[in-house]
Amino acid sequence: TIPGTGSSGHLVGGILLMILLGPYAGFITLSSVLVIQALFFADGGLLALGANIWNMGFYTSFVGWLIYKLIVGKNPSQLRISLAVIVASVVCLELGALSVVGETILSGISELPFQQFGLLMLGIHLPIGLIEGIITVGVLNLVYRIRPGLIQESLGVKGKEAGALSYRSIAFGFALSAIVIGGGLAWFASAHPDGLEWSIFKSYGEEELAFSGKIQEKIAQVQEKIAILPDYGFKVSESEKGEEIEQEESWPNISLGTSLAGIFGSIFVLVIAGGIGFGIARLKKDKNAGNSLEK
Repeated sequence: TIPGTGSSGHLVGGILLMILLGPYAGFITLSSVLVIQALFFADGGLLALGANIWNMGFYTSFVGWLIYKLIVGKNPSQLRISLAVIVASVVCLELGALSVVGETILSGISELPFQQFGLLMLGIHLPIGLIEGIITVGVLNLVYRIRPGLIQESLGVKGKEAGALSYRSIAFGFALSAIVIGGGLAWFASAHPDGLEWSIFKSYGEEELAFSGKIQEKIAQVQEKIAILPDYGFKVSESEKGEEIEQEESWPNISLGTSLAGIFGSIFVLVIAGGIGFGIARLKKDKNAGNSLEK
């Protein structure tokens, strides 16, 4: 929850993935997360999937990478890394927010006022970016202490690994944390609308824009059938939706469906991230082996 606003924000995680996995692997991983959210949890429309990947994946993975490298330089330190992460988080979230405004206006199917909507989006995503940056710094500082090479390698710097924890131990720690957060702490997620919903409500009077196009309706029906845990909960009938909304507005929102969605989502993401990491490591190994044979 963003104090004094009635809005909330959720972590994108793109900057963290970019630093730990590199820009390309980070982009693929975050894109995979967005696909999983859209298909299995009906979070984000299928028509908006490409825009979401651009707004959250492209900026954090590639623009964020340029900002990160520029500030950290060739002599990475915890202070430089922390500053780079916060600046990159704020800039990338603001770029994403501005892109959402532009995409919405250019779509031609919205009556949102550009100036008001834009100012609200940029204003509310500034503290969201700062908070995400601070949380990301906390995670990276922990990783830097126990395995500095994991962060330094992406910058082409050879770090000292004496007494450092193994990659397997760190991966296990991330996996356990993801399951605990997704399975239990998700109950305590803010009941306030996110930055986009809040900005739309302030500009339009509703948290979501109503579209009546046949294409949108057809795709929404397909998405509803595909999703196994829509909106991170069990499927409910029309008569039960009122009770479901009341439950969602309560805090904490203790729900078995939310826990299962968090756990399954974490497993899906970890499998994808692990597969991408294994594939990249295998390619590097084969490339190094080929170079050795040529010599």
